Amino acid sequence: MRQVSMNSLRGWRRRLRLPADDLLRNLTYRRLWTSILISAFGGQVTMLALPLTAAVLLHASPTQMGLLTAIEIAPFVLFSLPVGVWLDRVRKLPVYIVGETLLAFVVASVPLAWWMGWLSMTWLYVCGFMIGTIATIAGSAAQIVLTQVVARERLVEAHAKNALAVSGAEVAGPGLAGALIKLVGAPLALLVDAVLLLASALILRGIVIFEDVRPRADAHFMRDLRAGVRFVARHRLLVALACAVGVWQMCHNAAVVVQILFATRTLGLSEQAVGLSYMGMGVGTIVASVFGTSLSRRIGPGPCLVLGFAICGAGWLLLAAAPANAWGVAAFALMLMLFSTGAVLVFINFLGLRQAVTPPHLLGRMTSTMRWLILIPAGPGALLGGWLGEHFGLRSALAFAGCGALLLALVAWRAPVIRNVRSLPKPEVERDWIGAEADVRPTRPAAEPV
Repeated sequence: MRQVSMNSLRGWRRRLRLPADDLLRNLTYRRLWTSILISAFGGQVTMLALPLTAAVLLHASPTQMGLLTAIEIAPFVLFSLPVGVWLDRVRKLPVYIVGETLLAFVVASVPLAWWMGWLSMTWLYVCGFMIGTIATIAGSAAQIVLTQVVARERLVEAHAKNALAVSGAEVAGPGLAGALIKLVGAPLALLVDAVLLLASALILRGIVIFEDVRPRADAHFMRDLRAGVRFVARHRLLVALACAVGVWQMCHNAAVVVQILFATRTLGLSEQAVGLSYMGMGVGTIVASVFGTSLSRRIGPGPCLVLGFAICGAGWLLLAAAPANAWGVAAFALMLMLFSTGAVLVFINFLGLRQAVTPPHLLGRMTSTMRWLILIPAGPGALLGGWLGEHFGLRSALAFAGCGALLLALVAWRAPVIRNVRSLPKPEVERDWIGAEADVRPTRPAAEPV
């Protein structure tokens, strides 16, 4: 009997053992992945606590919620391009670590302001702008750090594993966050995120990356900035991806500014019930993370990206038509699951494609340029969602987002530059871009899919 139990235990160990080529066997990537997991748990608290503080404690209107989201996005539009030039001249890992640390202090300032009696929408606007600024700088650095840890042909797989780390937080995090918010209040719950962000920064400090940063003697800020923009502008695939994901961001932000208000005011959910509903996001992220890589390989990164647009649109339309009863609560959780499934499919392919075609010395400028382009429509989308919600009802903003995403999926599918991408493209030949700053790149077609 004991021998049978030992054999059974060994069998389970063999099944749980990571494959020999699994990315998590790499110590450096494993530390990065762990940091992402811990930071994501804290992010679940902030994702609920910050808008709930505005909506429930400060009684924010839909327009104010839209303005709060737009202010968080504004730094991406203002700072992304110069940040990209700067990142190509410095080591990225230290920037990532400092960003996580600073973000912890910004998040902790909200409960401090509440305790001191200073908390107001203006305080949240300032915090939102600072959070957006840190995300602009440290977020771009984090994306480049991944390319320094993982081989380019495995970027889609790495992004899927990162999404799986986030999904673990999304399954357990919202329920715990909702219970925590109910127990101590939304402002104080943000202290948990601050502590977890500091833990994430400590883990990142243990990563060793040998990055050779040698600024050229003839480096020129504006010329280098223009070179990054030109690289994106001359690559048909990057332009198409920026346009498509930019429209998706507009739809997403139009929906996100009203969904907490819809849950609390239309469906009458408590803070804890909202947290439990958000566990649907974790389920969707797990599904997309587990099957996203194989789906992308089977149908291609381009079609997989389009599928993500359509799934998100279906979720937003579902909630727009949901009744204000128990079925509406189920529709809210299902919408969150569909959104996270679609969003993971969008971003693991979007990030993998854009990083695969870019030479290393242009990664910072490409990343910042692409983030700048896709987030330009996000701010107007948030303001439009808030305006529609206040003047025509919360459902109108959700319907706008759903119809817009489905129309985007149709247009993107009809665009061969996206539909025909069945595998990761070859990277641009770096020697062709040595003279990019002087605008002497040889004329030739954009890299074709292999």
